[in-house]
Amino acid sequence: APRPPDEADVVVVGGGVVGWSVAYWLKVLEGWRRQHGMKVLVVERDPMYSRASTVLSVGGIRQQFSLRENIQMSRFSASFLRDINEHLGVPNEPPIDIQFQPSGYLFLASQQNAAALEATVQFQRDEGAQVTLLSPTQLKAKFPWINTEDVAVASYGLEDEGWFDPWTLLNAFRRKATSLGVQSCSGEVRAFVTSANHMMPPTTPSARIRYVHVYMPDSLEYQPVACAIVVNAAGAWAGKLLEADGLPRGLCRPSLPIQPRKRYVFSWHCPDGPGLSCPFLIDTSGAYFRRDGFAGNYLGGMSPPEEEEPDPSDLSVDHNYFQEQIWPRLARRVPAFESLRVQGSWAGYYDYNTFDQNGVLGPHPRLENLFLAAGFSGHGLQHSPAAGRAVAELVLKGRYETLDLRRLGWDRLVAGEPLKEHGVV
Repeated sequence: APRPPDEADVVVVGGGVVGWSVAYWLKVLEGWRRQHGMKVLVVERDPMYSRASTVLSVGGIRQQFSLRENIQMSRFSASFLRDINEHLGVPNEPPIDIQFQPSGYLFLASQQNAAALEATVQFQRDEGAQVTLLSPTQLKAKFPWINTEDVAVASYGLEDEGWFDPWTLLNAFRRKATSLGVQSCSGEVRAFVTSANHMMPPTTPSARIRYVHVYMPDSLEYQPVACAIVVNAAGAWAGKLLEADGLPRGLCRPSLPIQPRKRYVFSWHCPDGPGLSCPFLIDTSGAYFRRDGFAGNYLGGMSPPEEEEPDPSDLSVDHNYFQEQIWPRLARRVPAFESLRVQGSWAGYYDYNTFDQNGVLGPHPRLENLFLAAGFSGHGLQHSPAAGRAVAELVLKGRYETLDLRRLGWDRLVAGEPLKEHGVV
């Protein structure tokens, strides 16, 4: 892999789908105004993507969120993915096929959550999303394989929902950005040099990052990269990045409440399971599944309660979790699943925002040239086209132009006012 350059206009830390989307949009939006073009560098410490959240996700996209900004990002991303070859196609290369499977998300609500779900659907419709409510009778008529007892109402997405191949989207962003002149290197950003490092006394209310120290893989040596702007797209490690050497502690308070959380995905086979019309189903219990291909294969999982979070230090899988927690819930909802056969499993990371489970986008309040794009808590992949464009607009124009995402900024962390998203899966 190439060594990092001595300098770059923008250093994007994190070569997952969000980081590459930011890099792509920076090149697209800079336009004809600058003759020499911006020098954009993407730094990725895991070039095989063995632990990357992007590649380990189940690849869903939905319109059914309860927060306006999330719905708007989903709508933008759905339209981007529909026309992906107009955006990310590279001349003389085969067309991109992200293997999009259009299929609605189906959220089931018990009696106690019915009113909230109905209100959310009304809100989603006001934002232009095509979502319908189904009574238990309608649900049974449409999906005869569902056991509807204890379901009071369900919401079902009629368009722009489904799933796709995350690796293909990441690669498409990367290839297109590279064709537009974005540079990349493998290495880990472990330290910074800021303007505050030279001030006595270091009590300034703000500082600028002057250098990013990129440590080479398996080596103690590092390359300082002089830069004008840094984008923190480090996903599950975005919070840790802001604790790196060289950043003035006082300017990094409050800390960024983003942590890696381990999530399991299990795959199973069930020849008599739901067929082609199978939606991406989220049960009243929080367990979810979708079909995987056409031959009776499925993927699913469930987020654990806060007090039972697994240790995120590695990506080992707890197989008992499926047997004891997930399978009974799925088999209760889909009786055919009583005879399923588990085929495989893996674990991936959510970049979990412990404050309100929503992305943190935009400028850091005290590090003047640092921008954030992380903390999506499981919906980063589907929102990456929109989030990347938003951050690029901020960097280039100083303001949001396509979508107004100011509420997703840092201010809410300081004010202690969470923006709650109720549709966290």
